[in-house]
Amino acid sequence: MANTASAIKRVRSNNRKRIRNKITRTGTRSAVRSAREALSKGAGAATDARTATLEAVSALDKAAEKGVIHKNNAARRKSRLMKKLAALEAKK
Repeated sequence: MANTASAIKRVRSNNRKRIRNKITRTGTRSAVRSAREALSKGAGAATDARTATLEAVSALDKAAEKGVIHKNNAARRKSRLMKKLAALEAKK
């Protein structure tokens, strides 16, 4: 257990930040999952896939900006999603 007042305050602060980060991380994961599912449906739902992918990219950017995930992690995930989207649109 924390001994000093500053350590006790740090525990409270870390819990607040953990909860805030968890909300952002969960939203980002949901957006990426939705994009992947839309991309796997195929050319029939290309506009849905594009919209879902752009929303996921936005969510990843926001998470990286807030420091919830590393910027290179966000860039890698965005790259993979956009690559799948480009392949889908090329088929169409």
